[in-house]
Amino acid sequence: MIAILAGAAALYGALVGGMYLFQRDLLYLPDTSRPSLARAAIPGLSEVETVTADGLRLLAWYAPARAGRPTLLYLHGNGGHIAYRADRARKLTAAGYGLLLVEYRGYGGNPGSPSEDGLHADAEAALAWLAGRNLPPGRIVLYGESLGTAVAVRLAAETAARGGPVAALVLEAPFTSIADVAQHHYPYIPARHLVKDRFDAEARIAAVRAPVLVMHGERDHVVPVRFGRALFAAAVEPKRGWFMPGADHVTIFDGDTFGVIEAFIVEHVR
Repeated sequence: MIAILAGAAALYGALVGGMYLFQRDLLYLPDTSRPSLARAAIPGLSEVETVTADGLRLLAWYAPARAGRPTLLYLHGNGGHIAYRADRARKLTAAGYGLLLVEYRGYGGNPGSPSEDGLHADAEAALAWLAGRNLPPGRIVLYGESLGTAVAVRLAAETAARGGPVAALVLEAPFTSIADVAQHHYPYIPARHLVKDRFDAEARIAAVRAPVLVMHGERDHVVPVRFGRALFAAAVEPKRGWFMPGADHVTIFDGDTFGVIEAFIVEHVR
């Protein structure tokens, strides 16, 4: 009996240790191939390059805004690369919004390896790139998708602390923290205490000084909607929640979602 218990403990320890050591391989799921702008076929979009504080030169896609429209700085989720968001980009640019599709380190042929601080540095580089084109934070809407929501919240909070808040913050399928999401998916281990890249959006969102739109599908099994609702509760006014009964993590942008985004931007961004 003792031998059986010892063996089970050893197996459990190996499982926990392996997940701890390889946790970033579970969190970041990049397509490392270079995305094809020609295949995406989005009018007005071009390849640009941003430079991070730690010296990485990163591919991004950019389309300037039509007169009177703000620019969206788009921070995507943990999987794929920016070309996977081509359908969304097509809708946004067709409506006249400026768009900077940020590609992270280690994604889309970019150098480096992803981490929480690394993705934040990539987002800061994108914001600086837009500033170099005479686009102040007040004309920029941060759009975060899934993992990118925590990157967007941190960027919005730190930009506000510098005295120049962004125009608005749009969050698609957000969460409180990766520690919370990890504990949900791995209840049989102390996942909350093992996470290195915590992406604690809940701890930062009250510092955001911009209108916030939270969108979440009620059938989301990747990031359960309770995390989006908790983050929405922690945000300060003005804010709007759009919780869709029939949508999951993948289909959230379908249906009326684009109209909700546009109405929110029209109401809050002058």
